[in-house]
Amino acid sequence: MLMFSIYHFFKNLVDNKQEFIAIQKLEDFPFDINLLSCKNSGVFPDLAIKINKNRSNFTGGELIELKDSISYSVSSFNSTIPSRSKNIDKLIVGNNSIIKHQMEQAGDVVFSLPIRDVYYLVRGRKNGKTKICLVYGSFFETIKVGELISQSFSQVLDERLKESGEEITDEFKKILVSIFSEQENFSRVRTVNKASVKLRFRILTEVKAEGNILNSKQYPEIKDNTLNLVLSCHNIDEELANLEKLKKVFTDSMLSNFNIFKLKHHFNGYFLVIQTSL
Repeated sequence: MLMFSIYHFFKNLVDNKQEFIAIQKLEDFPFDINLLSCKNSGVFPDLAIKINKNRSNFTGGELIELKDSISYSVSSFNSTIPSRSKNIDKLIVGNNSIIKHQMEQAGDVVFSLPIRDVYYLVRGRKNGKTKICLVYGSFFETIKVGELISQSFSQVLDERLKESGEEITDEFKKILVSIFSEQENFSRVRTVNKASVKLRFRILTEVKAEGNILNSKQYPEIKDNTLNLVLSCHNIDEELANLEKLKKVFTDSMLSNFNIFKLKHHFNGYFLVIQTSL
């Protein structure tokens, strides 16, 4: 039985890794369409892996965003804040959703797997060298998205209160900050009476140096001209589970050619890296 997972997707990348040097756009990579339930451009997710009907080993259903850069910086995230997982209900709105239609056409029972793991396929190019990382979303989501948003608005509120000389109670401040904690509130278009334009706030997320896996000073283990799978590895059970799944996808000879090691994140514990040269 054909199985689908981020591990099988990584194998597709390994089998065609030379293409990463040749292609101009990351979306031009020859992804195995048999693994995918949807493929889009400019809409999250760029790619989604099919769901497995038999989920004893792999659930499938992972969502993937492509991040391409002509430097060793992760390109900014427009509108969608990076996260380790997303609820499919929040991505699919209404029966006319293109994503929903594509997934159903691929044979998925879309809402049978409500919470989807998120991965980011990151390519950086600098001075003729290339780094590719297929990285789990928790590498970027080191605090929960809601907390990130609310703390950011708390900073704005503190600045405005200081500038204006106004004061509010701590309890009222908590209420205001908690209101601005859901990203969906910003994605809706707002219509104001008598205004000739509509307004929608969009969030732009930029990766700090400590979260930039392409940064050679922060993460020297991610070498030039390599392809890397970066998995969560916060305890020995998680590490062993990841290694066992790799063994189900790759032969022993292929595994022996990988450099497999643990990478220490500056804010979020350890990650397991499976690295191969391009």
